[in-house]
Amino acid sequence: MCALGIVLLLSIIAVCSPMIAGTKPIVCKYKGNLYFPCLSYFNADWENPVFHKDKFRKRYPKNLKEKDPESWAIWPLVFQDPYRPVRDNEWEERPGNPYSEGSPSRLNLFGTSKGVDVFASMVHGTRIALLVGFVSTGIAAAIGVMVGAIAGYFGGWVDIIISRIIELVMCVPSIVLILALMALIEKPNIWIMMAILGLTSWTGMARLTRAEFLKLKESEFVAAAKSIGAGRFRIMFRHILPNALAPIMVPIVFGIAAAIKVEAGLSLLGFGAPPPNPSWGTTLNAGMTNYTEWWQIVFPGIAIFITILAYNLIGEGLQEATDPRLADPKD
Repeated sequence: MCALGIVLLLSIIAVCSPMIAGTKPIVCKYKGNLYFPCLSYFNADWENPVFHKDKFRKRYPKNLKEKDPESWAIWPLVFQDPYRPVRDNEWEERPGNPYSEGSPSRLNLFGTSKGVDVFASMVHGTRIALLVGFVSTGIAAAIGVMVGAIAGYFGGWVDIIISRIIELVMCVPSIVLILALMALIEKPNIWIMMAILGLTSWTGMARLTRAEFLKLKESEFVAAAKSIGAGRFRIMFRHILPNALAPIMVPIVFGIAAAIKVEAGLSLLGFGAPPPNPSWGTTLNAGMTNYTEWWQIVFPGIAIFITILAYNLIGEGLQEATDPRLADPKD
């Protein structure tokens, strides 16, 4: 339950990251009009059209007052940019939020590196980590469940061919396959990386789904569905799949943790999300070039460890809840 609480907290941080750390106003009144929201969740270069039209050039506090003295705005909790360094003392007008360079301090909780605030990068990196975990695992689960269901239900030559394909994919180390696919793409982005992670991690789910379908297709409720004329795909996905989902959910949760770990590893090696996307692995990679800036290693390392541990604990909890062999005899 503690792990579930941690995952929920991380999800809230990911959703609210532009409201926690950033330079764009959350809500503002400008030239008599109210703008909400004024921030972007997925594109660092996006801004409200009125800011672009009036040439704010990403200097929001200064230009907002200069262009409209009657304007007001609600700013993020921490006024730091996760994407680029400060320039031209643009944030000095924000009382209580001056900029400082170096190790962690009261003004920069996790320190800075080359002018970029590590805390802001960590907050926005939470969105990248969870997005990679859920999207890539969702792709892997969709492929694995579909392939495993077809192999387990139809059996025979269909099962033999699909099983050999699964074994062939499993023979290639996933990290080598991922690096090879990333190298073939000229301009990889975070969405391509998520697709590659999903396309290389479906085999375990396919084998488990196949085993569940082989067991459940001989059940009485399947025979009853056949007797009333239900089609094959209706039996597979309407009757068998809901009964097979409980054990399949366990590798899905473990797959989210594995995807977050692989993404962090790829970013550490320089193959991860390209700039300006902040990532925990990218912050680690920056820290590896200068060991004196320990805060770039410690804070993202702790975040990666806690996130992966939380998902693994949730997976173990689901495994104990769904596997009768692991149940307490007293229960």
